[in-house]
Amino acid sequence: MLFILQLLLFFLGAFGQDWSAKYTQTQICALKGSTVFMHSDYKYPSHLQEVKTFWTINLAKHVEPTDLTKDPEYSGRTEYFRGGKQLLSLRLTNVMERDERMYCLRITTNIERERYSFYPGVTLNVTGLRVESPERVSEGDTTRLTCTTTCPLTDGPTYIWYKNGRRVDRNEEDTNVLPLQPTRIEDTGIYSCAVRGYEHLPSPAVALSVRYPPKNVSVSISPSGEIVEGSSVTLTCSGDANPPVDEYSWFKQKDFLGKGKDYTISNISSEDGGEYKCKTSNAEGHWYSAGITLNVVAVPSVVPYVAVAAVLCGLAALLTVLIWCRRQKKRRDEHDYQNVDPNAQNDTYAALQPTARFSDQVYHTLTKADPDAQDDTYAALQPTARSSDDVYHTLATSSPDDPYTALDPQSRSPEYDTLAVRSTH
Repeated sequence: MLFILQLLLFFLGAFGQDWSAKYTQTQICALKGSTVFMHSDYKYPSHLQEVKTFWTINLAKHVEPTDLTKDPEYSGRTEYFRGGKQLLSLRLTNVMERDERMYCLRITTNIERERYSFYPGVTLNVTGLRVESPERVSEGDTTRLTCTTTCPLTDGPTYIWYKNGRRVDRNEEDTNVLPLQPTRIEDTGIYSCAVRGYEHLPSPAVALSVRYPPKNVSVSISPSGEIVEGSSVTLTCSGDANPPVDEYSWFKQKDFLGKGKDYTISNISSEDGGEYKCKTSNAEGHWYSAGITLNVVAVPSVVPYVAVAAVLCGLAALLTVLIWCRRQKKRRDEHDYQNVDPNAQNDTYAALQPTARFSDQVYHTLTKADPDAQDDTYAALQPTARSSDDVYHTLATSSPDDPYTALDPQSRSPEYDTLAVRSTH
C-alpha cells in the first residue's frame, strides 16, 4: 500500500506539478492603434522534450489551439521574441478593439498527451482617448479638462494637450487633467489630448466655448453726418457676447423707448435731440452702451436769401444803366466840342458842311439868326450856356457886341449837318 502511494506521488510530480508559467502582466490596457508586449516564462517536466511553444487565444475543450502567427486575424501583426531558454514574449502591433480577449501560452512536447496551456493568461483591453469638459463654461469659472480612457493605461503614460492643433505648454505634463483657472474668453478653442510616444494617436477634438455677458457695446448712426429736421435717422446697437445678445433695449436719458437692434426716428425734429443709449442682454448678464448725442439742425429759410438776391440783381441793373448813360454823355460831349480843322487859330466856326455830319449829334444844322450879318463867321460855343438836360441846343455869343445870336433850333436847315472850322486868314 505504501509502495503504491509513492508511485502515485512520483507520477504527479513528473506530469503535473512541474508545469508552470509566470506572466509579467495579467491585465493590459492599450491604446487602439498602439503596440503591446506580453511576456511569460514557463516550466515543464524535465523528462519531456519541448517541441513547440506559442501564444494562442480562444481555448476550448477538445480543440487544438491555433498559433497566433498562423491566425489570419493577426497576420502580419504578431512576432515572438525569446529572452531566454524558457521565456517567450509576444509583440502585437496596431491593436484593435476586436483584439480584446485573453492570451495564453501553450507548450507541446515529444509525448502527444503531454501538452499544456497556461490558463488564465493575459487579458488585453483596448481603449481610445476622449476629452471630457463641463457642459457649460462661463468666464471666471474654474474649469478642468480631463483626458479619459475606458481602462487605466499600462506603464504610467505621460499626457500631452493640444489647443487648436498646437501643444499647450504647462508644468504638469504627466497628468491627464488640464486646469483652466480662472477661465478666460481666450480659453475658447478646440482641445485634444495624446499620450507621449503615441502623439500620432490623439483623442477626437472637443470644442470649448466660454460664455460671457455682452462686451464692447456701441451705437452707430445712419446716415452719418449732420442731422437736419425732417430727415430719418436709424440708431444701431452692436456688441460682443456668448451666447449672442438676445435682447436690445433703447433709452433716451432714462426714458424707455423700445426694443430691437435698430431704432429709427422718422421726420426728426429738434425735440428728438438728446442722449441715447442701448442695453444689451443675454443669459450671462447685460451691459449698457456709452451715450450718443443727437444734434438736430433746423432747416434754413430761403426767404432772406431770395430778398438779398433780388436786391443785388436790382443794384446790378441800376449800375449797368448808370454806366451806359455816363458813356453816352461822354460820347456826346466829345462830339459837341470837336474842332474840324486842327490848324484853326481861334474858335470861330465856318459854315455848316452837310458832308461832315455826325450821326449821333443832336444838332446838325445852324442857321443865321440875323439875316443882315455881313459874313458867315460864327461865334464860339460857350459851355456856360449849357442847358439843364445836358443837350446843347444853343450857341451863345462870347460878347454883347458879337453880331451873331444864339442858334435857333426851329430854323434848322437839313443841308447843314456839322460845323466846320474856317480860317479867318
